[in-house]
Amino acid sequence: MAGLSRVYGRLLDALMAAACLLLLGMTLLIGADVVGRNAGLGGVPWSGEISEDILYLLTLLTSPWLLRQGQHIRVDILLRALPARVGWLLEWVGDLLGLACSLYFVWYGWKGLAASYVSGAISIKTLVTPEWWLLVPLPLAFLLFAIEFVFRMRRLAHGERAPRSDAVSAS
Repeated sequence: MAGLSRVYGRLLDALMAAACLLLLGMTLLIGADVVGRNAGLGGVPWSGEISEDILYLLTLLTSPWLLRQGQHIRVDILLRALPARVGWLLEWVGDLLGLACSLYFVWYGWKGLAASYVSGAISIKTLVTPEWWLLVPLPLAFLLFAIEFVFRMRRLAHGERAPRSDAVSAS
């Protein structure tokens, strides 16, 4: 299981690297659009739409990595104020709720993706694209969340009976 966790961690690192490259690409695209418009060349008409899609992808690509790093939003002040065992139990509650929500969104995302694909829905803005293209990352990202919550619970079960010490902002 530890080896699988390491491989999964490398996958999340690769997704984070892809997100960084997407951010760079978006920055260059916006820059090209501004330079083109200011030079009277008309810019890149679809840059705004692509930038919106990239921001959506950035969120989905980076969030599972942030969860693994313990960089997500936490209520560690409360967890540190409570007895260690109670804080540890609340960590379990949070991870179980996170897993349940993630699995729900995998199901819901897949259902929406399938409905969009079957109906042939399209997104018409500057670009015309099949709607399901935008929906593909959603269930996949929440599947990654669900996997990470399983790994988190494993680490919690094998660790100290106290709240996690990662990303603690309270002293």
